[in-house]
Amino acid sequence: MSIRPLADRVLIEPTAAEEVTLGGIIIPDSAKEKPLRGKVLAVGNGTKDEDMVLKVGDEVLYGKYAGTEIEYEGTKYIMMRQSDVLAVID
Repeated sequence: MSIRPLADRVLIEPTAAEEVTLGGIIIPDSAKEKPLRGKVLAVGNGTKDEDMVLKVGDEVLYGKYAGTEIEYEGTKYIMMRQSDVLAVID
Protein backbone atom coordinates (compact mmCIF):
# COMPACT_ATOMS: atom_id res chain seq x y z
CA MET A 1 0.00 0.00 0.00
CA SER A 2 1.49 3.33 -0.99
CA ILE A 3 -0.78 5.40 1.27
CA ARG A 4 0.75 5.83 4.73
CA PRO A 5 -1.49 7.41 7.38
CA LEU A 6 0.08 9.87 9.80
CA ALA A 7 -0.28 10.16 13.58
CA ASP A 8 -3.43 8.40 14.88
CA ARG A 9 -5.11 7.86 11.51
CA VAL A 10 -6.02 4.54 9.89
CA LEU A 11 -6.88 3.64 6.30
CA ILE A 12 -9.91 1.38 6.00
CA GLU A 13 -11.32 -0.51 3.04
CA PRO A 14 -15.11 -0.58 3.53
CA THR A 15 -16.87 -3.91 3.22
CA ALA A 16 -19.17 -3.81 0.21
CA ALA A 17 -22.78 -2.95 0.99
CA GLU A 18 -25.20 -5.79 0.37
CA GLU A 19 -27.59 -5.23 -2.52
CA VAL A 20 -31.14 -4.64 -1.33
CA THR A 21 -34.17 -5.54 -3.37
CA LEU A 22 -37.80 -4.75 -2.68
CA GLY A 23 -40.24 -6.85 -4.69
CA GLY A 24 -37.97 -6.91 -7.75
CA ILE A 25 -36.93 -3.24 -7.44
CA ILE A 26 -33.18 -2.84 -7.03
CA ILE A 27 -32.16 0.00 -4.73
CA PRO A 28 -29.34 2.07 -6.35
CA ASP A 29 -25.98 2.52 -4.58
CA SER A 30 -26.80 6.15 -3.82
CA ALA A 31 -29.78 5.07 -1.68
CA LYS A 32 -27.97 2.28 0.18
CA GLU A 33 -26.68 2.83 3.68
CA LYS A 34 -22.97 3.41 4.00
CA PRO A 35 -21.17 0.26 5.19
CA LEU A 36 -20.26 0.28 8.87
CA ARG A 37 -17.66 -2.47 8.67
CA GLY A 38 -14.23 -2.56 7.05
CA LYS A 39 -10.69 -3.87 7.05
CA VAL A 40 -7.68 -1.86 8.25
CA LEU A 41 -5.13 -1.58 5.42
CA ALA A 42 -2.62 0.85 6.95
CA VAL A 43 -2.05 2.58 10.30
CA GLY A 44 -0.10 5.60 11.53
CA ASN A 45 2.40 5.55 14.41
CA GLY A 46 0.03 7.03 16.98
CA THR A 47 0.60 10.22 18.95
CA LYS A 48 2.56 11.02 22.10
CA ASP A 49 -0.73 10.93 24.02
CA GLU A 50 -2.29 7.88 22.34
CA ASP A 51 -0.61 4.65 21.24
CA MET A 52 -1.82 2.94 18.07
CA VAL A 53 -3.78 -0.15 19.13
CA LEU A 54 -5.17 -1.04 15.70
CA LYS A 55 -3.07 -3.09 13.31
CA VAL A 56 -3.17 -3.95 9.63
CA GLY A 57 -5.71 -6.69 8.94
CA ASP A 58 -8.09 -5.83 11.81
CA GLU A 59 -11.79 -6.06 10.93
CA VAL A 60 -13.46 -3.01 12.50
CA LEU A 61 -16.81 -1.30 13.02
CA TYR A 62 -17.04 2.47 12.61
CA GLY A 63 -19.68 5.17 12.81
CA LYS A 64 -21.89 5.99 9.83
CA TYR A 65 -20.39 9.46 9.30
CA ALA A 66 -16.86 8.75 10.55
CA GLY A 67 -13.79 9.60 8.52
CA THR A 68 -13.15 11.00 5.07
CA GLU A 69 -13.78 9.06 1.90
CA ILE A 70 -10.86 9.05 -0.52
CA GLU A 71 -10.35 7.40 -3.88
CA TYR A 72 -6.94 6.07 -4.91
CA GLU A 73 -6.27 4.24 -8.17
CA GLY A 74 -10.00 3.65 -8.68
CA THR A 75 -10.65 2.14 -5.25
CA LYS A 76 -12.56 3.91 -2.47
CA TYR A 77 -11.14 3.99 1.05
CA ILE A 78 -11.95 5.75 4.30
CA MET A 79 -9.31 7.62 6.31
CA MET A 80 -10.24 8.19 9.95
CA ARG A 81 -8.78 8.71 13.37
CA GLN A 82 -8.33 5.67 15.57
CA SER A 83 -10.79 7.18 18.06
CA ASP A 84 -13.54 7.07 15.38
CA VAL A 85 -13.34 3.25 15.27
CA LEU A 86 -16.02 1.76 17.50
CA ALA A 87 -14.82 -1.85 17.84
CA VAL A 88 -12.52 -4.56 16.53
CA ILE A 89 -14.24 -7.75 15.36
CA ASP A 90 -12.43 -10.92 16.47
